[in-house]
Amino acid sequence: MPDALAPRLLCVEVYQSGPLSYVTEDAAVLLAEVARRSVFVPTTTRTREQYGRVRLPGPAPRYAICANGGHLLVDGVSDPRWSAAVAARIAAGCAPLAEVRARMVAAADPAWLLKERVAEELFAYLVVDRALLPPGWVKELAAWADGVGWNVSLQGRKVYAVPKPLTKGAAVREVARRTGAELTLGAGDSLLDADLLEAVTRAWRPAHGELAEAGWTIPGLTVLAESGVLAGEAVLRGFLGEL
Repeated sequence: MPDALAPRLLCVEVYQSGPLSYVTEDAAVLLAEVARRSVFVPTTTRTREQYGRVRLPGPAPRYAICANGGHLLVDGVSDPRWSAAVAARIAAGCAPLAEVRARMVAAADPAWLLKERVAEELFAYLVVDRALLPPGWVKELAAWADGVGWNVSLQGRKVYAVPKPLTKGAAVREVARRTGAELTLGAGDSLLDADLLEAVTRAWRPAHGELAEAGWTIPGLTVLAESGVLAGEAVLRGFLGEL
């Protein structure tokens, strides 16, 4: 949008001493109201360390979901029983992380591979030069991974390989069970958010991201016209309309 029309922003994440992530000031007010009226549960593929850098407006959430559902935080501490149950499901139905990581790295070209990482000893991802990533490379890796119990997702500059039992949706259902919630609301923009949106009562997705690019939809999904930082405001207004 034109600079003169851009909304005022509030920084909610600092990384290596520099501002990194933002919400609009209006979204900050809306989020605080959502947290007042409901059990607000931040849900992310970020590791616990990465999530720990985020300072959202409002009180600290009682529950948070990190590592794509691998860790369920209760008052900031990972629930060991939940983590053990997730690990058992992964071990029972998926190829080992080391095997998948090795396959990803071996198939990558140093010309476009910038970094490779393992997150929480649960999943792996590559940071790539998106402009140089060959067409079809992600699809080929995904086809192989599907056969060994893993999913592959491209999000921005990152190629994720995630075990199929490692889902945000399962963790969301667990929080709903613990809190007795009959109404659950959720929003997401990536393929790794799809199972979350299927798990909640009402779901929203913005006009940006993998789900938008794929035209992904489910019955009852609200597809927003907004994208980028303004989509955050639209999601929160949608939540408040249901609470």
